[in-house]
Amino acid sequence: MGFSGHLVFARSERPLLEAPLVGSTNQGPRNDVHEWQPRPGGWQTLQLEQGIWEDEYLSTLVEWTGAPACVADVSDSSVALVTGLDTNGRCWQAWLNLDNAAALLVEDPEDVDDVSLWMATPEFDEAIGHKRAELDAEVPADAEGALVWASAAGVQAAAQQSRIEGLLRAREAFVEELFDALLDELGFPEAAHSAPQP
Repeated sequence: MGFSGHLVFARSERPLLEAPLVGSTNQGPRNDVHEWQPRPGGWQTLQLEQGIWEDEYLSTLVEWTGAPACVADVSDSSVALVTGLDTNGRCWQAWLNLDNAAALLVEDPEDVDDVSLWMATPEFDEAIGHKRAELDAEVPADAEGALVWASAAGVQAAAQQSRIEGLLRAREAFVEELFDALLDELGFPEAAHSAPQP
């Protein structure tokens, strides 16, 4: 079984574990919060188990750090929705592992009583194909939003939109690896060691 929870990425001179949103529930050592290997320049990633993160925390984190931040909402290590926010309130989102995202987002017909039976039909495959095409059409705008966000974060790298789009369309067994690769491709300094295996 894969990881379900949130990957929080932000820059701070202080440990992100001291951020109000994490510290408010921090009563001694925690088994549900893990630190990834930090990146140079104060960039840190926290892996939070399901149930700790709330949507409004992202703006709180940006305010606390004074820098852009992002969070990946991960489901079973197979799919993630990444949301980034800069200090001017500009937001962007992108799905990772689009095939899995399409399967997750397909709406069940109202007349279906047993979803497992519908999932075995050609109509289900067709619905996933349509949803996958919709998500794919959003990739260029998602990649552009990610690049604008990275620029606002002060990343000085020649990140190419085509390479970001390629990552957003890529498939990995563990979506955490795609998230880490996306940060690398956007030009954030690489950690000394890669992200931990889930």
